[in-house]
Amino acid sequence: MAHTELDLRERRAIEDMLNAKIPVSKIAAVIGRHRSTVYREIKRNGFQDEELSYLNGYYGVNAQRTADTRRARRRKLIRLKGLRAHVIDRLKTGWTPEQIAGRLGYDA
Repeated sequence: MAHTELDLRERRAIEDMLNAKIPVSKIAAVIGRHRSTVYREIKRNGFQDEELSYLNGYYGVNAQRTADTRRARRRKLIRLKGLRAHVIDRLKTGWTPEQIAGRLGYDA
Protein backbone atom coordinates (compact mmCIF):
# COMPACT_ATOMS: atom_id res chain seq x y z
CA MET A 1 0.00 0.00 0.00
CA ALA A 2 1.33 3.42 -0.95
CA HIS A 3 2.12 6.02 1.68
CA THR A 4 -0.34 8.90 1.55
CA GLU A 5 -0.36 11.85 3.87
CA LEU A 6 -3.48 13.19 5.50
CA ASP A 7 -5.11 16.04 3.63
CA LEU A 8 -7.11 19.01 4.90
CA ARG A 9 -10.44 17.22 4.39
CA GLU A 10 -9.35 14.35 6.63
CA ARG A 11 -7.91 16.70 9.24
CA ARG A 12 -11.15 18.69 9.35
CA ALA A 13 -13.09 15.43 9.76
CA ILE A 14 -10.83 14.44 12.66
CA GLU A 15 -11.39 17.84 14.26
CA ASP A 16 -15.18 17.63 13.89
CA MET A 17 -15.38 14.10 15.26
CA LEU A 18 -13.07 14.88 18.20
CA ASN A 19 -15.34 17.82 19.08
CA ALA A 20 -18.30 15.44 18.93
CA LYS A 21 -16.47 13.15 21.42
CA ILE A 22 -16.28 10.24 18.97
CA PRO A 23 -13.61 7.63 19.92
CA VAL A 24 -10.41 7.66 17.87
CA SER A 25 -10.98 4.10 16.67
CA LYS A 26 -14.31 5.14 15.11
CA ILE A 27 -12.74 8.27 13.61
CA ALA A 28 -10.10 6.09 11.99
CA ALA A 29 -12.74 3.77 10.56
CA VAL A 30 -14.74 6.67 9.11
CA ILE A 31 -11.79 8.30 7.34
CA GLY A 32 -10.30 4.96 6.31
CA ARG A 33 -7.04 5.16 8.26
CA HIS A 34 -5.46 3.04 10.96
CA ARG A 35 -6.17 4.25 14.48
CA SER A 36 -2.46 4.68 15.20
CA THR A 37 -2.27 7.11 12.28
CA VAL A 38 -5.02 9.21 13.84
CA TYR A 39 -3.41 9.06 17.29
CA ARG A 40 -0.06 10.17 15.85
CA GLU A 41 -1.76 12.96 13.90
CA ILE A 42 -3.49 14.30 17.01
CA LYS A 43 -0.32 14.14 19.07
CA ARG A 44 1.97 15.59 16.42
CA ASN A 45 -0.23 18.38 15.08
CA GLY A 46 -2.38 19.23 18.08
CA PHE A 47 -2.28 22.78 19.41
CA GLN A 48 -0.57 23.28 22.78
CA ASP A 49 -0.06 26.61 24.53
CA GLU A 50 0.78 26.97 28.22
CA GLU A 51 -0.48 30.55 28.46
CA LEU A 52 -3.76 29.88 26.65
CA SER A 53 -4.43 26.37 27.87
CA TYR A 54 -8.18 26.68 27.28
CA LEU A 55 -7.42 26.73 23.53
CA ASN A 56 -5.45 23.47 23.60
CA GLY A 57 -6.81 20.86 21.23
CA TYR A 58 -6.81 19.70 17.66
CA TYR A 59 -7.64 22.15 14.86
CA GLY A 60 -7.66 20.81 11.31
CA VAL A 61 -6.52 23.97 9.52
CA ASN A 62 -3.76 24.59 12.06
CA ALA A 63 -2.68 20.94 11.77
CA GLN A 64 -2.49 21.25 7.98
CA ARG A 65 -0.37 24.40 8.26
CA THR A 66 1.97 22.69 10.75
CA ALA A 67 2.34 19.64 8.51
CA ASP A 68 2.99 21.79 5.42
CA THR A 69 5.68 23.75 7.28
CA ARG A 70 7.36 20.57 8.46
CA ARG A 71 7.22 19.09 4.96
CA ALA A 72 8.73 22.24 3.44
CA ARG A 73 11.77 22.01 5.72
CA ARG A 74 12.68 18.70 4.10
CA ARG A 75 12.89 20.21 0.61
CA LYS A 76 16.50 21.31 0.58
CA LEU A 77 16.74 21.81 -3.18
CA ILE A 78 13.90 24.32 -3.02
CA ARG A 79 15.29 26.22 -0.03
CA LEU A 80 19.02 26.23 -0.87
CA LYS A 81 19.65 27.92 -4.22
CA GLY A 82 23.38 27.19 -4.26
CA LEU A 83 22.81 23.50 -3.67
CA ARG A 84 20.12 23.40 -6.35
CA ALA A 85 22.45 25.06 -8.89
CA HIS A 86 25.23 22.61 -7.99
CA VAL A 87 22.95 19.58 -8.43
CA ILE A 88 21.48 20.84 -11.72
CA ASP A 89 24.97 21.53 -13.08
CA ARG A 90 26.11 18.00 -12.23
CA LEU A 91 22.95 16.45 -13.71
CA LYS A 92 23.50 18.34 -16.97
CA THR A 93 27.04 16.98 -17.21
CA GLY A 94 25.77 13.41 -16.91
CA TRP A 95 26.26 12.59 -13.23
CA THR A 96 23.80 10.26 -11.54
CA PRO A 97 21.97 11.38 -8.37
CA GLU A 98 23.99 8.80 -6.40
CA GLN A 99 27.26 10.26 -7.67
CA ILE A 100 26.15 13.79 -6.81
CA ALA A 101 25.07 12.77 -3.30
CA GLY A 102 28.33 10.90 -2.74
CA ARG A 103 30.44 13.91 -3.70
CA LEU A 104 28.46 16.64 -1.91
CA GLY A 105 30.67 16.65 1.17
CA TYR A 106 33.77 17.12 -0.98
CA ASP A 107 32.50 19.50 -3.69
CA ALA A 108 30.28 21.94 -1.84
